Amino acid sequence: MRTFLPEDLSIKNWAQIETYFEDLNTRAIDSVEDLKKWMQDRSELEAVLEENMAWRYIKMNIDTTDPELQKSFQFFVQNISPKIAPYEHGLNTKLINSKHLKDLDSAYYFIYLRDIKNAIHLYREENIPLFTELTNKAQKFGEISAQMMVQIDGKDQTLQQASVHLKSIDRDKRKAVFELINARRTEDQTSLDVLLDELIAKRQELARNANFENFRDYKFQAMGRFDYTKEDCFDFHASIEKEIVPLIADIHKERKTLLGLEVLKPWDMQVDPNGNEPLKPFDGGEDLLDKCIACFDKIRPYYGDCIRQMKAMGHLDLVSRKGKAPGGFMYPLYETGVPFIYMNAVGLLRDAVTMVHEGGHAIHSFYTKDMELTSFKSTPSEVAELASMSMELISMEHWHVFFKDEASWKRARKEQLQGVLATLPWVAMVDEFQHWLYENSAHTHQERHDKWASISKRYVTGLVDWTSYEKYQKTAWQRQLHIYEVPFYYIEYGMAQLGAIAIWRNYKQNAERALDDYDRALKLGYTKTIGEIYETAGIKFDFSAAYVKDLANFVKRELELLDN
Repeated sequence: MRTFLPEDLSIKNWAQIETYFEDLNTRAIDSVEDLKKWMQDRSELEAVLEENMAWRYIKMNIDTTDPELQKSFQFFVQNISPKIAPYEHGLNTKLINSKHLKDLDSAYYFIYLRDIKNAIHLYREENIPLFTELTNKAQKFGEISAQMMVQIDGKDQTLQQASVHLKSIDRDKRKAVFELINARRTEDQTSLDVLLDELIAKRQELARNANFENFRDYKFQAMGRFDYTKEDCFDFHASIEKEIVPLIADIHKERKTLLGLEVLKPWDMQVDPNGNEPLKPFDGGEDLLDKCIACFDKIRPYYGDCIRQMKAMGHLDLVSRKGKAPGGFMYPLYETGVPFIYMNAVGLLRDAVTMVHEGGHAIHSFYTKDMELTSFKSTPSEVAELASMSMELISMEHWHVFFKDEASWKRARKEQLQGVLATLPWVAMVDEFQHWLYENSAHTHQERHDKWASISKRYVTGLVDWTSYEKYQKTAWQRQLHIYEVPFYYIEYGMAQLGAIAIWRNYKQNAERALDDYDRALKLGYTKTIGEIYETAGIKFDFSAAYVKDLANFVKRELELLDN
């Protein structure tokens, strides 16, 4: 229930909300109680505005063909967000300068106040229009991608739908679909390169305005990466190359042997190596949803109840269709407290995994919905992805709801664990590539493609033959939404994946204790450092080669058990 804003507030123009910013800006703060009430009122305003923006974004992605939904989102980006920024800076400054700040619990508000001070340090008025321009421009990636269709067996299909055929046991069909998908991507190759050129230029300008040498350095501070440095990211890259790539090479060798091939081609990497048809864990969005709820019930009933509430409120859109933007996400709705899950399911195991992944995010959102301040609910990605990736692995123990026979259950677990290992080099590649993009922002398209190819060679096994398809390999990065829409938000997946493996290992040793630790960590929101949250979860925030090797060996042993 709102205590500061009217319940029927409708955001159709700036004047409707400016009065509330003015109230906060001019209100006298004569005691620590006044300060706390002021912070709570500001938090309410933030939650209302962020949820309003969220719905505009969600609806726009659900139907990219509706110009009115595009206009609604752009209205907020162009006419509301830029006007909020100066007020936010003024309110941040007012808070930090309050003589009653010293009376707040310094430990409880430490993270919050650290972020406020960081925002003040980074604020530049000249960057406000750049943020608006960048937000609008980044959305073009979704618009371009949503229009990518191919025709298979006389039917128009999205690339997500077409990718199902890459699991076909018919090798000729796999090859044909692989070529169709990549040829269609190539049609927009130049457009996507030009779009990235424009984004890089604007991002570099934004960074220079804030007195940073490049956007990478600016973004690290803007993302509040106080718990690790770019050098730690480089250590992560090296650890993955050293400890994970050799394990993937073993997996590829096994695949080659089982398929009876002299040479593995890129269209041979998704088919079941034993010649089985693709796993079909669900039939349609409703079945996927119901099975996810049943799975979560078996872990902890509260988890299932979270998804039930989302279902009752219509806070899910799960199935791929024409005109829908690609990708998947859980969007927190900070005022309602009941988040939204968006994805593009086509009936594959990967879709079931995505559902439990986003479900993990949703549980995290439910656990933080009653926290005092909106900022407490907005956790850093390293923590948010820990919640979701841990749920992927924990839920495996209960995937019998998706698969009725033991063989399919074991096969699904094996595919998932092999996928966990395969994710880590891709994360390292994307992250290393982004560092290079902004350290060398004057590069040409050809240099960009060549650099990706050069980076790739260190993270691939060399067992997959791309002869005659090198041009597709050099632009594989173009399918990664994060490079366009949320730059540098990607290595968190790798860090969190390591943490998730450690939580799953704890779960297999003592399920209830591991879940208790997991819940306690999620309930902290963002009131502790990343390291403290990981420690609460019973694991380490560590990406040294020794730790990566320890976790990788655990996964390797689990895979060996599935083969027995």
